[in-house]
Amino acid sequence: MRIRIVGAGAMGRGIAQWAAVAGHTVELCDVRTEAVTAAVDFVRSMLERAVQKGRMPSGDAAAALERLVPLDDPWAPGPEVELVIEAVREDLDTKAEVFGKLAEALPDSAVFATNTSSLSVTRIAASLQDPGRLAGLHFFNPVPLMKIVEVVPGAATRPEIPPALTALVESCGHRAVTVADTPGFLVNHAGRGLVTEALALLEESVADPAGIDRIARDVLGLRMGPFELMDLTGLDVTAAVIDSIWQGFRHEDRLRPSYLTPNRVTAGLHGRKTGQGWFTYGPGAPVAEEPPVTGDAGRPVFVADGEGAAGLRSALGAAGATVESGSDPSGDAVVLVPVWGTTVAAAVASLGLPAARTFGVDPLPPAGSRRVLAVTPAADPSAARDARAVLARAAEGKEAYAVSVVRDTAGSVAQRLLASVVSVAASIAERSLATPADIDLAVTTGLGYPTGPLAWGDRIGAARLLDLQSALHRATGDPRHRPTRWLAERAQLGLPLTDPGTSPEDCA
Repeated sequence: MRIRIVGAGAMGRGIAQWAAVAGHTVELCDVRTEAVTAAVDFVRSMLERAVQKGRMPSGDAAAALERLVPLDDPWAPGPEVELVIEAVREDLDTKAEVFGKLAEALPDSAVFATNTSSLSVTRIAASLQDPGRLAGLHFFNPVPLMKIVEVVPGAATRPEIPPALTALVESCGHRAVTVADTPGFLVNHAGRGLVTEALALLEESVADPAGIDRIARDVLGLRMGPFELMDLTGLDVTAAVIDSIWQGFRHEDRLRPSYLTPNRVTAGLHGRKTGQGWFTYGPGAPVAEEPPVTGDAGRPVFVADGEGAAGLRSALGAAGATVESGSDPSGDAVVLVPVWGTTVAAAVASLGLPAARTFGVDPLPPAGSRRVLAVTPAADPSAARDARAVLARAAEGKEAYAVSVVRDTAGSVAQRLLASVVSVAASIAERSLATPADIDLAVTTGLGYPTGPLAWGDRIGAARLLDLQSALHRATGDPRHRPTRWLAERAQLGLPLTDPGTSPEDCA
């Protein structure tokens, strides 16, 4: 296939490398000829590096470079061009102008694809005399390494084009997911679950950015915490995406932005690229360290009944802790309450527990050696230090647990992050914006989550997750926590979250 790529920036050159290596002839062009020269040099350097590292034979690299054809004029006639991929700046008028000129220069049979990440594919196509020839083909940076592409049909896109683009993408070694033309498409939309809830936790002073990131990594198993991720992406970019998706979905509560971001963006606290974001970067930048465990690990502990209580008693007993039995704690014991969508304060009130000595524990099994202790405003600091020391204990021969200390909140940190991730993904499935399989594939490949959000929900269990979200909703009254219909139905019917289920069309 002969493919013309318009735009020789980071995305355009990445797409060019990907297509040329896969065996296609690639015309690379830009209104700035120096950008084309730089892009070809960049692709050459990437292929040379691949050869040096043994990832590609030298003959294959040379052949790929021969298939990369620099063009001086983006609007040059191209009777053999079958596909155009536009990768210019994110501006509707600019993209409309590009496709208008290409429509005059190229045959009517050429398919047009836009690499837009945030604009409506339908609106871009509407500027064409034949809007049916255009679809979205959204790559992720760096293209050769991010092996996922979103295929986005516009409202007028001819039905044969999305399957053809899917076949092309997958023949070139990437995975393709078909996504509705909605704000954020799929990956950016699904990614809002983590960062918006992390920002809400920070708003409520539940923990600081470093503390939330530690829990995201060590309890949920994410490769990066949400604040690290925002600093890597750039808070200016993240905040704009959060706002545009929220506005696009008509102020959906589940996607609600935080008041924390606008001032930080205005102040230039964008993250790694500015040297300062949620964290500081560069030589001599301080590293956030956890305070050492200083409490009395030998203090007796009473574990109140609740989700995961039996397992916690057993684990603490195996680690040599003095775990009290019976229905009430002694006068000296620290009290641990496993919370599932509820607060420690509510448990103190309903169970008559000693407020100064009662703390919450997240029953989610940690992905690493970390436990989470929640403290209320009534907690005795000395008792909290002792409770932390008790929770840090591990069985003989095993590494001691790190223990994060957070403010009491319904569900604690990890539960709220997980519930939000699953909830946003379930709302995408509920609206039929993408299939459950494509949602999980896109998130694991595009965002690097350890498992897809719907499969993650199945690991917890639909009924248990419904209990969590219902408890969060009751405790806070915040509609952002309301359970989705997708989750509620599957919990009631005994279906997995990953199951698309029977539709009316199936019964026609």
